[in-house]
Amino acid sequence: MVKEDITTLSDEDLVHRYRNSHKTNYVGELYQRYTHLVFGVCLKYLKDEAEAEDATMQIFEKLIAELKKHHIVKFKPWLHSVVKNHCIGEFRKGAIEGKHNTKLKYELNQLMENEEVDHLKEAEDKTFVLAHLKEGMEALKEEQRTCIELFYLKDCTYTEIANVTGFSLNEVKSYIQNGKRNLKNYITAQNDKAQKG
Repeated sequence: MVKEDITTLSDEDLVHRYRNSHKTNYVGELYQRYTHLVFGVCLKYLKDEAEAEDATMQIFEKLIAELKKHHIVKFKPWLHSVVKNHCIGEFRKGAIEGKHNTKLKYELNQLMENEEVDHLKEAEDKTFVLAHLKEGMEALKEEQRTCIELFYLKDCTYTEIANVTGFSLNEVKSYIQNGKRNLKNYITAQNDKAQKG
């Protein structure tokens, strides 16, 4: 029996055959084709080679399950969105664990102090801000959250954020500015509730 040459199959054929047979050699071929691309996107988001390598492996492991579940018309754009969502999830996790959010906490504290919200100091503002930062981030609109995370948690420039997200420079600036204001409002509101409670 002649061994099938899967290298000549289209991405979509590979996905289709994998869905029907569950043979991982089809995913292996997709890995050969796209590992450099996935790594590149991960590196762009995560800005750390070791983290990008880990994320690349995790994404391809995830594909083994995901490809069975989804009907994919165009593989490459679908893969790009899987990678983007994975990376955003990774640094969101890092933010929640407090790995990267010092700069953002500092700026939010500065905002609070500039507005002379004295009662926030009584609530030990730094601890309070940290405790409510995760909830506040989750309450933001997706565009604001993504831009804030890339800017503060990954130290991306406005231009890098625009390249990664497809937003214009003005949109990026606006999302960061409005997102910061919304975070401050959210944390202040939580503090007011705590004061009254």
